[in-house]
Amino acid sequence: MKKTTKALIGATGLMAGFGVVMNQLILTRASKVLSDKGHEILDKKNPPDPTLQKNILGAEGDAWVDTKDYDHIVIKNRSNESIHALTVKAEEPSDKWLICIHGYTSSPKGMGSYGLHYHEKGYNILFPAMRGHDISEHRSITMGWLDRFDIMDWINYIIEIYGKDVQIVLHGVSMGAATVMMTTGENLPENVKCAVADCGYSSVWDEFKNELKVTYHLPAFPALYLGDLATRVISGFGFKEASCVEQLKKSKTPTLFIHGEADLFVPYRMLDLNYNAAVCVKEKLSIPDAEHAEAHLVHPELYWPGVWSFVDKYIK
Repeated sequence: MKKTTKALIGATGLMAGFGVVMNQLILTRASKVLSDKGHEILDKKNPPDPTLQKNILGAEGDAWVDTKDYDHIVIKNRSNESIHALTVKAEEPSDKWLICIHGYTSSPKGMGSYGLHYHEKGYNILFPAMRGHDISEHRSITMGWLDRFDIMDWINYIIEIYGKDVQIVLHGVSMGAATVMMTTGENLPENVKCAVADCGYSSVWDEFKNELKVTYHLPAFPALYLGDLATRVISGFGFKEASCVEQLKKSKTPTLFIHGEADLFVPYRMLDLNYNAAVCVKEKLSIPDAEHAEAHLVHPELYWPGVWSFVDKYIK
């Protein structure tokens, strides 16, 4: 009996340890590397070679931001933590604002290739740093779930500083798209006119399960269950709880859902999971042949007209 108990305790300890390791690898340790890189990139005394700043989005977004007179903004969120963003103002005074939200392993500057299109249409741009990325001071990546509160605080910041008549668009890619969808499930001010979610996952659980299967050829059990448990302890939320599908059931924000039909990283099937769950005014745009986060590159002639056809309905 004692041997059985010891073996059970040992196995439990081993499994718990494995869960912590998974959490560290996916959500915590990666953030340290990304944060260190971000602070290095933001050192204007030693600007990076733009040709080295291409990321998963496949565009020289960093280079565009570096050509603009951008500001580095720091505010306190609702938990009294410092959160960071870059802002690029419109060439002429404008009440139109884009909150442009990057994906996993990317950065605020990495969304420059999206921001420039809005900037050309007279928008001010705010590029927030997601938790655990780039200039963020948070230790852990939260895959959009806790970031949604930070986005709400950025929305309130824009309204407070620039006036009650501002019009705000949310546009995110991959993890940024998930952040957008999670945010729209909250009670947002009327200033948030619409949202664009490009290749977002249905939930953190679904995305990690897919990644384990496709990339590592592993089943969900035990790795995903242990990682979920560790994340509950370390970060205070579970992978299934972090659900775009559930948040979209509460959304009142008109949303355009975009997905590349050749996306395997965030499977194309997740487009309909999110779209069908949404109770808001909604449209969807499928981009043929586009892999993950490459829809705007593969078919820009479909992507941007589709975005403006939707956004211009809600922005005066």
